[in-house]
Amino acid sequence: MAKVKCAIIGSGNIGTDLMIKIMRTSENLEMGAMVGIDPASDGLARAARLKVPVTHEGIDGLRKMPEYRDIKVVFDATSAKAHLHNDALLRADGKKVIDLTPAAIGPFTIPAINGDANIDETNVNMVTCGGQATIPMVYAVKRASKRVIWGEIVASISSKSAGPGTRANIDEFTETTSKAIEVLGGAEHGKAIIILNPAEPPLIMRDTVFTLSQGGDPAAIEASILEMVATVQKYVPGYRLKQKVQFEVIGDNAPVRIPGVGLCSGLKTTIMLEVEGAAHYLPAYAGNLDIMTSAALVTADHWAAKVRTEEAA
Repeated sequence: MAKVKCAIIGSGNIGTDLMIKIMRTSENLEMGAMVGIDPASDGLARAARLKVPVTHEGIDGLRKMPEYRDIKVVFDATSAKAHLHNDALLRADGKKVIDLTPAAIGPFTIPAINGDANIDETNVNMVTCGGQATIPMVYAVKRASKRVIWGEIVASISSKSAGPGTRANIDEFTETTSKAIEVLGGAEHGKAIIILNPAEPPLIMRDTVFTLSQGGDPAAIEASILEMVATVQKYVPGYRLKQKVQFEVIGDNAPVRIPGVGLCSGLKTTIMLEVEGAAHYLPAYAGNLDIMTSAALVTADHWAAKVRTEEAA
């Protein structure tokens, strides 16, 4: 049974890393086209060298390609604004869409949290790189607590790993990640911050997660966090805790004031992570690429496996 053909729109850092992952590791997907808008982009040049059909005319060029007819799933690694246009055309053409932008048209999907729950949706959204890294930790705290009042994440990535698409999406990154902290992570209120670090040599992706919860035991919360780390590591081996989970009891006699919430007490949990990339495209410091593309690949690969099974029946 032939593999399911796919296309990638966006020949920047994320799209190129994803292409290499698909070609090296996917069990059910086969590259059918690489799409960009810059004829001189490194991603298109690499794709051409790897014998992948390419176009520099964006989605319009893709739809004109003879290979388009056989493509069943399209990854969009452009920008939130561009995705609104791309999605309308792709779904009208009957294509499955995996959204790697913060547009969030389809349901939020983080493999470690909701797995294949959205596998049959025509458009699934992979949140953001920071969301993929940190929201599983918020969820881990929530499942071991009665409530998580506040969830805040700070994602720090090397500026060298952030291409034009990522930079164009900064506002959408914070909005989409904050919302997903609530929708998927289970926090009542969420906040997200991204830092592009220009340090040389480039620093590995680092993430800090803060939660304020009630009704949870520190030992149970830590066990839940460690279990979740192991779950994410199944598809992102470079995902790990940077140091032991930290806890601080916020008593009723000295509550903290949370913006938009008011005075709160509970258990503050601090989780520090780092994500080392597989270095399929950029060096290992670009863990933000690795966790995003790995999550998208796992999601699409599971869907493609289902399609192949159905076709073989």
